[in-house]
Amino acid sequence: MELIDEILQRENVLTSIELVRRKGGAPGVDGMTVDDLRLLPESHWSRIAKEVLDGTYMPQPVRKVEIPKPGGGVRTLGIPTVVDRVLQQAVLQKLQPIFDPTFSDASFGFRPNRGAHGAIERARMHMASGRRWVVDLDLEKFFDRVNHDVLMARVARRVKDKRVLLLIRRYLQAGMMEGGLVSARAEGTPQGGPLSPLLSNILLDELDKELEQRGHRFVRYADDCNVYVHSQAAGARVMTSLERFLREKLRLKINQAKSAVARPWERRFLGYTVSRDKRPKLKVAPESVKRLRQKLQPILRAGRGRAIRHTVARLSPILAGWKTYFSKADCVDVFETLDRWIRRSLRGLIWRQWKRPNIRVQQLKQRGLTPVEASLVAYNGRGPWFTSGTRLLGQALPSQLFERLGLASLAVRQRRIECTV
Repeated sequence: MELIDEILQRENVLTSIELVRRKGGAPGVDGMTVDDLRLLPESHWSRIAKEVLDGTYMPQPVRKVEIPKPGGGVRTLGIPTVVDRVLQQAVLQKLQPIFDPTFSDASFGFRPNRGAHGAIERARMHMASGRRWVVDLDLEKFFDRVNHDVLMARVARRVKDKRVLLLIRRYLQAGMMEGGLVSARAEGTPQGGPLSPLLSNILLDELDKELEQRGHRFVRYADDCNVYVHSQAAGARVMTSLERFLREKLRLKINQAKSAVARPWERRFLGYTVSRDKRPKLKVAPESVKRLRQKLQPILRAGRGRAIRHTVARLSPILAGWKTYFSKADCVDVFETLDRWIRRSLRGLIWRQWKRPNIRVQQLKQRGLTPVEASLVAYNGRGPWFTSGTRLLGQALPSQLFERLGLASLAVRQRRIECTV
């Protein structure tokens, strides 16, 4: 059986449909949603399969979506139609077992059972071995600049079915729609489709193999690559040679503004940074804390006119995900600081909602303050932020109140670890 026949097998396509439906996501240019997949007739899929086999199937343009990047600028996504997402997922399910076993052990992004936590631990291991300098590589607009010919040459080394190669190339070349106009694409594999992550790893595996051949210790997560060396001079040599390799072999450019040879504690990797200790301790990077605050602030502002339980319900899933992602951090001070800031912000919301001093006195007395204490707080003449940080309001609105509403603490560890700056 040819590879294209395996891709179009009924069981493989049904699995693909279920995965696309489970992942959800926005519709493509045709407006079809993932729930509409249930309503598609069997004859529609038969026609698509026949066109793929005949080599006449043409993917629809992807819908251009721009989202803000944490460090500034925008990231361009290309959202395929749900039908094209199903086909891409079906291709992925057959290509992944072919390519993934051959990928480097130092590659962690977009791979089964190899996530960010594994990459972080591997990086810490390299630093603990005495490699106290890092070559931090950032590829300039990687997903927008992938050369189609270079990428397809790497895919063709293992995929011999020409119909599969044709289908992949057509996905790469599918136009991008913005404002009703479709622009052709001569390079790039925009994020948004199921197949793009695997294609990016296929291309960058050549970088991994080059680093392995040179004997370097490195970690790569998608297009974020860190090489760990013993000295600044060694790092400078590595940076220069890798810049030449990427330009000549893969036709990729290093983003000079975001790449550097530096101490690991001066850089961040996947949202983490490290302490200067001989055995480096993992810390949440300051930029990650700033991004979390920026994400929570609109929710807190919107909570001024709503019951506090609604605000807590919106905060909780974000905090739970953040807590899980940064659970590898050894230094907990930042978690404790964030806990205090969030609870203080919630106390400020409640204080605003009580509005008038007489209502505030009444509410505070109901929560255990004496009439004198309640009056001192209610008539202090200061704003909500100052008042929310006072001992007496904290006594009236303790942390346990928010815990009962479902707000979990970020700082769950009992044992504190001292971390150097």
